[in-house]
Amino acid sequence: MAPDELRTTVEGVGERFNLGEYEIDAYLTVLEQGQLTASEIADRTDIPQPRVYDTVRSLSDRGLVELRESRPMKVVAIDPEEAFENVQQSLEEMINELEARYTAPARDTEAVSLVKSRSTILRYLEEVIDAADYELSLSLTPDLLTRFEDELKAAVDAGVSVDLIVTPAGEAPDPSEFDYLEIATTARARRGITTPVVAVADGNYSIYATQDALRDDQDRYGVIFNRSALGFLVSGFFGTVLWTTAERTLGEDGSTRTYPRKYATIRRCVKDIMEEGGEFYATIEGRDVDVGGPRVVRGRILDVSFEVSEEVASLTMETEEGEEITVGGRVAALEDVEAHEIHIGRNEPPTLED
Repeated sequence: MAPDELRTTVEGVGERFNLGEYEIDAYLTVLEQGQLTASEIADRTDIPQPRVYDTVRSLSDRGLVELRESRPMKVVAIDPEEAFENVQQSLEEMINELEARYTAPARDTEAVSLVKSRSTILRYLEEVIDAADYELSLSLTPDLLTRFEDELKAAVDAGVSVDLIVTPAGEAPDPSEFDYLEIATTARARRGITTPVVAVADGNYSIYATQDALRDDQDRYGVIFNRSALGFLVSGFFGTVLWTTAERTLGEDGSTRTYPRKYATIRRCVKDIMEEGGEFYATIEGRDVDVGGPRVVRGRILDVSFEVSEEVASLTMETEEGEEITVGGRVAALEDVEAHEIHIGRNEPPTLED
């Protein structure tokens, strides 16, 4: 389709649907009744009698109704499949042409984005959920829980560890009526209607939005951290502020973990090690706290530290070179290594391919 033909098609489709309030009322009324006179249309709608004739002639010009010149004139509905046949074909052709001209925006280049519309926030929420390879942290309202139930089931089935908060707690589905373990590894309820909506995939791709933003409050924003190093801010906020104050457990998977296993957050890693017990080995990808450069360490885990509040977690390792080091989470200051990705194995330090 040539550019001028595409423009004509777009204009034609737009003109065909450019119906005013009176035209919409008249069309729907005739469609429901099958056939009406002008007086009957006026009686059944708020269209003033003098405007009825102009209104139905406009519908006739668009091919939506048929006018039968009799006394009185009758307005007859046309089967919508017939009336919109050409429009449907034009729409399909137009969409195909527009799709061929579409160039996807390069969103990956933006580390941080602000979004306002509800539909955009929901789209990014779905993207973050789908993007998780091994770890997903979520704070969702009950409505969002229902909306993304299938995506969460798929993530759990794919082996992704899912920490889920449902808020406000008073509206969370009762565990006796809703199987939380189908959609989460651990699910908790948190009080407070001000709890934000959060999703973090693998510790770096994340979204933060207020509940007001999802109600299309134009003064509220959602913030997207598009696989940025800043994504750990949302992950840290989730782990230390939201998760630790979500006091009611809705469901928790008590089955034995399989190894090797990969973690984005040291809190979840240390908690699993403590629950499983036995000897563990680790390969840590992260940053040297003193020097600041990248660092990879491998070795046997000697000890773990985990506060009851879950706000602080760390582990102590003996490296393959015989050095004893401590490992903390993001923005670690007291430990030797700040962990970005943690690979845990049972018999030996996992290779990074694991």
